[in-house]
Amino acid sequence: MATLIFFLVLSILIIVHEFGHFAAAKALGVRVERFSLGFGKALLKFKRNETEYCISAVPLGGYIKMAGDEPTERRSGARHEFLSRGVGDRFWVIFAGPFLNYSMALLLFWVIFAIGNPTMTAKVGGVLEGFPAQASGIQKDDRIIAVDGKAVQYWEEVTDVIHNRFQGSVELKVLRGDKELNFVVTPKVREVKNILGQEIRLAQVGVAPAGEIVRVKYPLKKAIFLGTKKMLAFTALTYQAIWRIVTGGLPLRESLTGPVGIFFMTKEASQMGFVYLLQIVALLSASLAIFNLLPIPVLDGGHVIFLFLEKIRKRPLSPKVNEAITNAAVYLLVFLGIIVIYNDLIKFGVLKKLMGLIRR
Repeated sequence: MATLIFFLVLSILIIVHEFGHFAAAKALGVRVERFSLGFGKALLKFKRNETEYCISAVPLGGYIKMAGDEPTERRSGARHEFLSRGVGDRFWVIFAGPFLNYSMALLLFWVIFAIGNPTMTAKVGGVLEGFPAQASGIQKDDRIIAVDGKAVQYWEEVTDVIHNRFQGSVELKVLRGDKELNFVVTPKVREVKNILGQEIRLAQVGVAPAGEIVRVKYPLKKAIFLGTKKMLAFTALTYQAIWRIVTGGLPLRESLTGPVGIFFMTKEASQMGFVYLLQIVALLSASLAIFNLLPIPVLDGGHVIFLFLEKIRKRPLSPKVNEAITNAAVYLLVFLGIIVIYNDLIKFGVLKKLMGLIRR
């Protein structure tokens, strides 16, 4: 079942991406000769009007084939040929794929907040030894109901105040059984590493969440606002992470995941429930859009860079130069893919299991 869900999620992401290219091409009058889910030999196919639709043997990807989209093939200059169109038209066809993935992710975040976003409550699951909360008398299973006099329900509301309280104390009101108790706690300020591997100052009182999850539904306007806010925050975090990887501030091994990692993430999310699976699909769709817009030849972002150079030079790169740059990028991405898959095999214990089977 997990494998089926994995391929279903992957297929949806690919179809949405390629449909973006397809729809933009058709809208501009560019002829689409093939729409393929997967690469290699076609296993199933049918033709409708001018387009052949295929499911191909290698399921990790997809593509559309447009008339006149190869620099080396002869063209008549007709409007239905992709490379015979102006830079602007070609840009929209290229950009439409990532744009549709990004739009789908944004829509899914809106839906998640509207139907019930999984949110951690402010119930205390543990008190860390040697921290101020323990000394003040806060106990496991206490429920924090107010911070500095402001009512709270969720763990994020608690940490938003405490983590930034670098001076002075914080007043916590907790519910213990049917009794309300007040505690004044002075946070301990520590130097810690954030998700990007950067050293930051963080104020902590030493309480850990209980992991109690509730589904919080929001009215449509609030759901759109919160979904958009989350999408923008994820986008900013992703670009920061990419920059940290490129500049060596974030280890590649801990930062990227490939098909193996996606399989385990979708498996775990599907076991937790439908809304968690929606979250994974939204994050993967956004990631696919962002990754595809990186300025790397072969990717959509690389094609946009080629268009930019063409606009400046008033002519495209020669087919020979284009092919050389593209081939180099393919080798780079294949090499990167091998590293990512190998790291995933180690990270998720697959390689260890395989070695154990071989030894038997």
